[in-house]
Amino acid sequence: MAKTKTAYVCTECGYDSPKWYGKCPSCGSWNTMAEETIREEKRGSHRVNILAPGAGNRPVRLKEISGTEDVRFSTGIGELDRVLGGGMVKGSLVLVSGAPGIGKSTLLLQACRSLCENDCVLYVTGEESLSQIKMRADRLNIDGDNLLICAETQIDQVLLSASQFKPSVMIVDSIQTMLNTELQSAPGSITQVRECTMQLLQFAKTSGTSVILVGHVNKDGGIAGPKVLEHMVDAVLNFEGDRHASYRLLRAAKNRFGSTNEIGMFEMTHCGLEEVRNPSAALLSGRPENANGSCVVATLEGTRPILAEIQGLVTKSAYGSARRTAAGIDYNRAVLLLAILEKRAGMLLGAYDTYINVVGGMDLDEPAVDLAILLSIASSYLERSIPQDLAAFGEVGLSGEVRAVTGAAQRIAELQRLGFHTCILPEDNLSGLRGVEGIRLIPVKDVQNAIRQCFEFKETQL
Repeated sequence: MAKTKTAYVCTECGYDSPKWYGKCPSCGSWNTMAEETIREEKRGSHRVNILAPGAGNRPVRLKEISGTEDVRFSTGIGELDRVLGGGMVKGSLVLVSGAPGIGKSTLLLQACRSLCENDCVLYVTGEESLSQIKMRADRLNIDGDNLLICAETQIDQVLLSASQFKPSVMIVDSIQTMLNTELQSAPGSITQVRECTMQLLQFAKTSGTSVILVGHVNKDGGIAGPKVLEHMVDAVLNFEGDRHASYRLLRAAKNRFGSTNEIGMFEMTHCGLEEVRNPSAALLSGRPENANGSCVVATLEGTRPILAEIQGLVTKSAYGSARRTAAGIDYNRAVLLLAILEKRAGMLLGAYDTYINVVGGMDLDEPAVDLAILLSIASSYLERSIPQDLAAFGEVGLSGEVRAVTGAAQRIAELQRLGFHTCILPEDNLSGLRGVEGIRLIPVKDVQNAIRQCFEFKETQL
């Protein structure tokens, strides 16, 4: 007879304990111990002979394993294929997470349009009815004979349907709604999410079916459920962006079959998500002319160069202490750069409120954006506008030096393509840019020199 007991499981590392802790003894996280009901089956007295031949999967020599050439296939959405590393991998398990209403289900349903042209696709929904999926498919103009819709929450029935129809791709929306009836806990609990994901993982690896899971996020932005869920899957894709804005970003937090530096950009329209194949032009659209505090930076996301606009605003503080606000960049990095600007360039910003914003909802964490941030703040402080066709990139050190960055040639090529005529860059990057024509390259060594070159100040004016 089965026995049940109560245990407390850490949502970060999976550590379980018979009593509750405020701080997890294993990973040190606070307030992560969640109560779970665990069902134990009474074991029989018989033992399995582990030395018996043919029991379980036997080891195979590496050279005896036959490799398959065509292991990837396209989803029909170029931006999604880019983030996945070139397309879906057969037998892989992919987790797509994002805030409610961001467009996860819309993106995956649009991917079904191309996936179901030649192969069978099974879309399992645990949150919507069949008629609701039909309404969304009609709005997105999706009508495929090979697209099967299943409204089910029991994981056993889902796997039974998948074994019967043998789809090439199965989409589970969402993993938090799946239920294993052998467990006593509720859907969405740590135990349910972990066990259902393990069953789907075993099905994907044994059948060759690619499984895509939709995961919810909690209030802190992390994936709801146990942290071990991210370790079980092959790839974790995060769908980011403001649900009230039009642009969406798809990033890979983990990818066993490709790079995690690539991003995909989409725009939400009345017809669904549309790919933004030229993110630089989209992010720079509507840029004001001759405005103080605006500077364009050439950043690199994986192998894709992207131009983004950084805005800085410096205004007299009305209170005793100056206020610092940063959107799109790390706050601590912004405070550090302000200290560099005050110490090395002589700009007394202690009595001024400073606001930094990356236009378009982009999150820039690359050190190469440091120089553009400083120039945008200096532009607002000095009330001098940066030329419209000027861009900058470079990492700034605590001594005020401008250090070299990677991918300078790709950044310059993107600037040339969009019509920029001047670029301020680290002096050490100039040696690898021989023969560049059509754009004026201004090498700088430190922050003071960069400000002089940008605003054409003389030595005595700064």
